[in-house]
Amino acid sequence: MKVYQASCPSSEVIFDLAGKQAQITKLEQLTAQPGFWDDPQQAQKTLQELTSLKSEIEPWREATRQMEDLEVLAEIAEETGSAEDQRELEREFDRLRRKIAELETSTLLAGEHDSSNAIVEINAGAGGTEACDWADMLLRMYLRWAEDRGFRAEVLSSVPGESAGSKSVTFTVEGRNVYGYLGSERGVHRLVRISPFDANKRRHTSFASVSITPEIEDSEVEINSDELKIDTYRSSSAGGQHVNKTDSAVRITHLPTGIVVTCQNERSQLKNKETALKALRSKLWQLQREQSQAKLAELRGDVTAIEWGNQIRSYVFQPYTLVKDHRTGAQTGDVIAVMNGEIDLFIQAYLRWQVGSRGDGP
Repeated sequence: MKVYQASCPSSEVIFDLAGKQAQITKLEQLTAQPGFWDDPQQAQKTLQELTSLKSEIEPWREATRQMEDLEVLAEIAEETGSAEDQRELEREFDRLRRKIAELETSTLLAGEHDSSNAIVEINAGAGGTEACDWADMLLRMYLRWAEDRGFRAEVLSSVPGESAGSKSVTFTVEGRNVYGYLGSERGVHRLVRISPFDANKRRHTSFASVSITPEIEDSEVEINSDELKIDTYRSSSAGGQHVNKTDSAVRITHLPTGIVVTCQNERSQLKNKETALKALRSKLWQLQREQSQAKLAELRGDVTAIEWGNQIRSYVFQPYTLVKDHRTGAQTGDVIAVMNGEIDLFIQAYLRWQVGSRGDGP
């Protein structure tokens, strides 16, 4: 129990729980004042801020309640000396520790769009069939991560590989702070393993790139309909007879930039078009951001090589097992757990590294 007593107070200081609670009290007093609704627009804004603050501190309050429950459970385990009670205590301790780590990680999210949903695109790189299979493995990893966190994930489109896997796949993940978390995954991922597609059982190295963009509001990026080429076609994905017999899939090409987005997951052509426009809007936002950063880098004289060799993370299955992030140094030998979606170790390390690189750390 000493671990809890040492961890939770420091977490609350980082999160500024006391400050947020004081702000909630101030806003609640404001809503009780006569004439609060004289300005409906301002009143609504205040209520939204109050609701947002309450939703932010509730997970910390819940963690505090769980800590208090664990203190009681620890006393019971000590009195009974039961091995089962001790095992239950350890399980609950581990759950709370992971929850506190997640809450601490959320305090590092300060980007403009960190709270947004995310659109993820995985593209197979060098490696042929092996790389296409690697793209599918990464897709499964992210879908498992989203499922474990209670996020909603949906595949929008995919281009199958010639023999196995996917040449490319695009999917969305919806939930609080999704883009802030998954931003750490942007870059090239490298796989080293004995290929199941090689009859001689040789070791292969494969690459796949992961692109992460936030879901952007309509007002942030304007799209001129005259600059779009919209094609419809028959979906090649799973989805039953209706999907395969109707031209419900949509491909949108943004003519000025050449950006192409597709969506084929819905039976409705209209819904697929709306989803494809969301993806296009996010890609245009990302392009604008990259162009701004490139101009800034040019002014600073920065030179950055963009090539397959600059992988952000390596996943080694043979001759040893290791997953290592080359930016932060975070690593683990439990490759299976990582491929089953346990990537929080790398997300948390990246967010702390990012804060430190900006000079925001302690």
